[in-house]
Amino acid sequence: MLEEIKNAAAYINKIISGSPDTCIILGSGLGNLTSKIDILNSISYSDIPHFPISTVKGHKGNLIYGLLGGKEVLAFQGRFHYYEGYPMEQVVFPIRILKFLGIKNVILSNAAGGVNPSFSVGDVMVITDHINLFAENPLRGKNYDELGPRFPDMSEPYDKNLIALAKSQANELKIKTQSGVYLGTSGPTYETPAEYRFMKAIGADAVGMSTVPEVIIAKHMGMRCFALSVITDMGGSDDVEEVSHDIVLHVANEVEPKLTLLLEGMLKNMPL
Repeated sequence: MLEEIKNAAAYINKIISGSPDTCIILGSGLGNLTSKIDILNSISYSDIPHFPISTVKGHKGNLIYGLLGGKEVLAFQGRFHYYEGYPMEQVVFPIRILKFLGIKNVILSNAAGGVNPSFSVGDVMVITDHINLFAENPLRGKNYDELGPRFPDMSEPYDKNLIALAKSQANELKIKTQSGVYLGTSGPTYETPAEYRFMKAIGADAVGMSTVPEVIIAKHMGMRCFALSVITDMGGSDDVEEVSHDIVLHVANEVEPKLTLLLEGMLKNMPL
């Protein structure tokens, strides 16, 4: 696996002309954020050696290199999910590559169901911590010491300085944000009312089917992580409504301009 990671990174390094510090992972319905990036290179996932292909509506399948907020960035326009049938090592393969591309900061976004009853559809939640209920940990199996330690610390999965920067920028831009704990599950079913009650009881504020494996891998490799959830439905409320992927995409697309402004502001003010 290590050689495949290095081969993929070497291919990307031959195409991009700079050395970005930050990578953005764009979730369901959020891929159009790349329209705000001054694109210097765009690479189809299908062209990258050993790279998986996204099969989910709303995930376009391109790696973008360009400028956002005056800073060089990479952006994955589409991610991979455990529920698609990929083994976990394929789900996190793009994150592994980042180590060999010199990435120090990983910014992730996702669409999530609201568990906290004080939230509303369309809210933006800054993730402060997570609960991993995936069927498999992405670090299960052989550990590659070149990537990180066998038993990585997870006392601060989401970087406090990046969270503070996001809050500061949100206040300046008058963008309302929530803060909370994201619970990651395998999917692909949305949650039952009983499952929502269980998730609320164990401390979750939102639930989704991504992000947690990626953050575990990024932290394993010593990267700083920051993540945002768009609350696309409220399964945690007393009046539960039916949810579909089309509804999730619609709400995520509606909220996308807020995320773009916030991420631009963060990048402009992020120390080099």
